[in-house]
Amino acid sequence: MGSTSGAAEQAKPAAGDARPARRRLSVDRRREELMAAALELFSRRDAEDVSIDDVASAAGASRALVYHYFGGKQELYVAALKSAAAQLEARLKPHEDGRPLDELAGGLTRYFDFVEEHAAGFAALLRGGPANRSGDIGEIVDSVRNRLFILIMKQMRVEEPGPALRITLRSWIASVETAGLDWLEHRDIERPALERMLVDHMVALLGVAAKHDPQVGELLDNLIREQAS
Repeated sequence: MGSTSGAAEQAKPAAGDARPARRRLSVDRRREELMAAALELFSRRDAEDVSIDDVASAAGASRALVYHYFGGKQELYVAALKSAAAQLEARLKPHEDGRPLDELAGGLTRYFDFVEEHAAGFAALLRGGPANRSGDIGEIVDSVRNRLFILIMKQMRVEEPGPALRITLRSWIASVETAGLDWLEHRDIERPALERMLVDHMVALLGVAAKHDPQVGELLDNLIREQAS
């Protein structure tokens, strides 16, 4: 009896070795958790340095489960970035119909709401240089930039931008992306101050472009006139 009891005791896992019971989640919820874990890892490391085992461990799932849902690391990477992009694009939908610069400021607030609430997704979406912007990944990033570009044109009531205005707007979008990444890293400026600075940055860029293109000059005059009214 004693030996049987001892064997039973020995067979029981020690409290420290016991794994937490795996929660029963819906397919969609489990996919979301895996993508969230992947985004967190991709935001800090290059995609090639992140393994399926890393994602599984971070999500508290098995390696086989990650493969079951996504097929492989590239599929997971693309799915995770698409998820982040879709959430950001949803934030960029215009909410008001006011003065163009006020609408621009409102769009920036929604943009930085996403940056702050989904830091890993934002960083993963924009992390890396041009070498990583090919194929599906490039299309995902470009879709967000194009959505932002179209939104700004609508806010400024521009239907067909000339070369100077197009370059100016795309340059500003790049500045906003850089500002978002820098703010996440340092957080040494208040968000409202940063957003106001970026609106002023847009006006300054338009002022430079106006010296080279009458279309931009007319647009800038209209923006300033409406803002003063």
